[in-house]
Amino acid sequence: MITSGGLLLGKVVLITGASSGIGAAAAAVFAREGASVVLAARREDRLAALTAELTGKGFDAAYVVADVTRADDMREAVAFTVDRHGRLDGAFNNAGIGGDQTPLHEMQDDIYDSVIDTNVRGLWNCMRAEIAAMLASGGGAVVNNSSVGGLVAIPTAAPYVAAKHAVVGFTRAAADEYARQGIRVNCVAPGSTRSEITADWYGRNPGLEEAIHAITPQGRTAAPEEIAEAATWLLSDRASYVTGVVMPVDGGFVNR
Repeated sequence: MITSGGLLLGKVVLITGASSGIGAAAAAVFAREGASVVLAARREDRLAALTAELTGKGFDAAYVVADVTRADDMREAVAFTVDRHGRLDGAFNNAGIGGDQTPLHEMQDDIYDSVIDTNVRGLWNCMRAEIAAMLASGGGAVVNNSSVGGLVAIPTAAPYVAAKHAVVGFTRAAADEYARQGIRVNCVAPGSTRSEITADWYGRNPGLEEAIHAITPQGRTAAPEEIAEAATWLLSDRASYVTGVVMPVDGGFVNR
């Protein structure tokens, strides 16, 4: 059913990696579109400040401190959401890290381990808990945050590219598995977007942002709200016949 008013009116949505960047932008956009939002991340000070900002504007927001690499944390985050609202309608699995930009043969094991643990095992932990809750209440929608690195190669970022391809794989597999049980699973693939990851990469690689702009048809870096808007639509009933999709939100980068 297509709702009147906001795209997410009346929905309960859990957001991981919600303390900054795309996750923080998503919290604001989802709330504006009518959702009750639960913010999850590791940094309580940022979560508390953002939650206070949203509730001060009259939105329904709460937070839970959680590390996606810990399965118990994600089970508890989902349980907190269900205890508070009675169900989980949507999840935006946004938490992720970039790691170093280093040639593959020079990449250290600790970088590989941290990137895969957060971006792949973290998603695994989130989806297991979220899907179980959605099955219990009759369905829902999941949006995972991959990257253009999940669709094409990015030089000197092999673990990140591998991890973001895995996000695409998890999305497609879960979409197929749960379609007839009322759960849709889709994925956004952002291009260059203002976030802590890109700020770190650009800060350590002078000229990289300009080089990416040069091969991006729109010629700019996205605002995090632009990624959140795409996730909003995928979570909404307007996308009721959309599942298993990987949506580039990249200014035309992968289509160049």
